[in-house]
Amino acid sequence: MFVASTTGSRMAAVAWLAASSLLLAPSAGAQGPDRGKARKATRSAASAPAPLRDGQAETRLLQIFRLTSEGHHREALAQAERLVRDYPHFQLAQLALGDLLLARSRPLQRQGAIATELDLARTPGSAAALEELRTESRQRVVAQRSRPPEHSIPSQFLQLAPNYRHAIAVDAALSRLYLFENTPKGLRLVADYYASVGKLGIEKAVEGDQRTPLGVYFITSRLDPKTLRDFYGAGALPLNYPNPLDQLRGKTGSGIWLHGTPSDQFSRAPQATDGCVALANPDLERLLRTVEPRSTPVVIARQLQWVQPHSIQAERKSFEAVLDAWRSAKTEGNMQRLLGFYAPDFQSYKRLPLNEWAPVLQAETRALRGRELQLKDKSYLRWTDSTDTMVVTFGEVAAGARTGPVKRQFWARRGNRWQIFFEGVIG
Repeated sequence: MFVASTTGSRMAAVAWLAASSLLLAPSAGAQGPDRGKARKATRSAASAPAPLRDGQAETRLLQIFRLTSEGHHREALAQAERLVRDYPHFQLAQLALGDLLLARSRPLQRQGAIATELDLARTPGSAAALEELRTESRQRVVAQRSRPPEHSIPSQFLQLAPNYRHAIAVDAALSRLYLFENTPKGLRLVADYYASVGKLGIEKAVEGDQRTPLGVYFITSRLDPKTLRDFYGAGALPLNYPNPLDQLRGKTGSGIWLHGTPSDQFSRAPQATDGCVALANPDLERLLRTVEPRSTPVVIARQLQWVQPHSIQAERKSFEAVLDAWRSAKTEGNMQRLLGFYAPDFQSYKRLPLNEWAPVLQAETRALRGRELQLKDKSYLRWTDSTDTMVVTFGEVAAGARTGPVKRQFWARRGNRWQIFFEGVIG
């Protein structure tokens, strides 16, 4: 199912909180900006926002939090007014502004103090909306404090082919999406963004369970926002859920996207979708401009494990030896040895079981006519949960040939052996 979450109650509650914050400003006290500036901020919120840039709003918000924690309330208030003026639908910025206005007359006890000064019962859902905003704030701050070590990468990215120009990893525990560029020197983290996941969390299993799937996926296409409801914001990047591992495990559902937010909402609560990953529109716009369908892997994990690239070289080389043994068996046309690499529960894209896939393999080996099989542009993505899985993509080219099919295989470690449980041509 496509992500579809009713935001009306949260939006109404947040709008009430924001309006209450600004309406309270004139009577808040003698310190700080005068009433005219507060009214000006209110009028500015209704004007068109400045051009949006990815990550800019969050950077400014975190700076406001830092200034507030250091006691620089006057400077924090000035920056909060500018942030709300530039991003009038950024609810968390509105809440920060309200707190800073209140702080002119009394010490702040906790975030969202402006709301507790007023009657939350006046607006249905306002208490829940306030708690969502507090949670969103914590997630943003914790992610900022938990920056990955320099030059580190998620452990799933064992090797990416040069034609994979970018990669994405999502840390559900931190509500964070990380964008990498694949350079000649390896993966380089170029941006990271706050992101929302399923209302009921992660580990999607069945259609409609309002959970975000965990695993290794690929972006399949880029959807133009003109073809979508406003709910999806700046556009969408669909993922290939359910992947072959999901299908092997009997998981159901579809329509898992990376997408934006409605035009009247800057960001959503950490758990607010029906299973997709939702980002602020300026952040999604960066992805839409950057990533390539079909060749951009997306890892969605409960919690990312960051490693230095050199620390996974041994794992990569160990698996590469297994893949080379498979290649050698296919080159030689040794069907008994070749079939030994395939799991009994194997299926292809056309859902052919192993006994029906064997003739396909045999025909492919005969087509080699004694030429050596070469594997080009290899990528290895490792996924480990209750089982150890390797998602492998490569170009299969006979020696002397200029082109060949692009194939994807899913290998699983069964005991001490790696076996293929899925194989198919993807290009």
